[in-house]
Amino acid sequence: MELEPEQLLQEARENVEAAQSYRRELGQRLQGLREAQRQIKESASQTRDVLKQHFNDLKGTLGKLLDERLVTLLQEVDAIEQETIKPLDDCQKLIEHGVHTAEDLVQEGEIAILGGVGEQNEKLWNFTKKASHIQLDSLPEVPLLVDVPCLSAQLDDSILNIVKDHIFKHGTVASRPPVQIEELIEKPGGIIVRWCKVDDDFIAQDYRLQFRKCTSNHFEDVYVGSETEFIVLHIDPNVDYQFRVCARGDGRQEWSPWSVPQMGHSTLVPHEWTAGFEGYSLSSRRNIALRNDSESSGVLYSSAPTYFCGQTLTFRVETVGQPDRRDSIGVCAEKQNGYDSLQRDQAVCISTNGAVFVNGKEMTNQLPAVTSGSTVTFDIEAVTLGSTNNNEGGNFKLRVTISSNNREVVFDWLLDQSCGSLYFGCSFFYPGWKVLVF
Repeated sequence: MELEPEQLLQEARENVEAAQSYRRELGQRLQGLREAQRQIKESASQTRDVLKQHFNDLKGTLGKLLDERLVTLLQEVDAIEQETIKPLDDCQKLIEHGVHTAEDLVQEGEIAILGGVGEQNEKLWNFTKKASHIQLDSLPEVPLLVDVPCLSAQLDDSILNIVKDHIFKHGTVASRPPVQIEELIEKPGGIIVRWCKVDDDFIAQDYRLQFRKCTSNHFEDVYVGSETEFIVLHIDPNVDYQFRVCARGDGRQEWSPWSVPQMGHSTLVPHEWTAGFEGYSLSSRRNIALRNDSESSGVLYSSAPTYFCGQTLTFRVETVGQPDRRDSIGVCAEKQNGYDSLQRDQAVCISTNGAVFVNGKEMTNQLPAVTSGSTVTFDIEAVTLGSTNNNEGGNFKLRVTISSNNREVVFDWLLDQSCGSLYFGCSFFYPGWKVLVF
């Protein structure tokens, strides 16, 4: 049965679309295959370069160490030789002087004897007198050969076998590192890097994370420790960075091969405190605020409403000062000057004593007191938009989770008006408090 022209045309179109989809899928797989081939070839080339450089460095270092050892041993030979030869040289000079003296005495005596007893009697007398003053029976002692040093080199040829065994076992080539980067999560001014083990037989003691801008040739350490997650700060927005991680096995000193570098970037504008507020000093990137000795008080706000619902806002307390019940760390719908704390309407915050305030009212639930090193996080989600059916007022309802020191409180926050973004802020009444925001 033949198909109608319209059906035939429709089937042809469907086949074309299927062929196009098939071609796209094959193209993606071909691209993935090429990336895999490139990874093998590039990593193999880098491994060759690393091996060649390492062994060239070893040869240079070993040659230098052998030369230094040879110089040390030769200096030791010179020192022993000079120390032990000196008394023998002194003895030699004494004997040579005695030989010359004896030769002169023999010549003088032979001449006196040839002259006879008569007229040469005076010469014989002088010779006999001179000879009596020379101790012809006193001979210097010469050491026996067994009593003087006989230098020799003690060389153990087994070192060659030892070195050979170490060289033959030195270095390994791994086709897959035991750890890999699992996830990169963008944050304002930072990126959270998470990694995991991919070799179940590898027992990790420490991890080492490095990063670099893609325009740089040099990786730099950013974290060493036992955690499998770290937030890398001071990330410029919309700039590509590479990250890699390695591990050190339990009880070992050497690090494993590096993981496959992963590319990441953050599109989020970094959080910054407002500059120029008299009571606070800011870091160069304006993400760290230090309460100074100024008598001025008030709330230090963010420079802009850069916090959006659905994100996690994190404060880390670097140092602490004297606490006050009016202290506050939190978020607000808008800046309101004239207040000395965020414990007010249209704001949620935590005090340094752990008290939680919503629109100026203290909640019954309380978090642990804030101490040096404490991390306080705010997670806010939009629950409903528009008017609410309760009598509490407001037309914008948010679900807020505040976490600190492994404790959290969850509550609803009602605002008078909807807002797409929020400010953050802090207030401290005594100097010494330093807070990082990210």
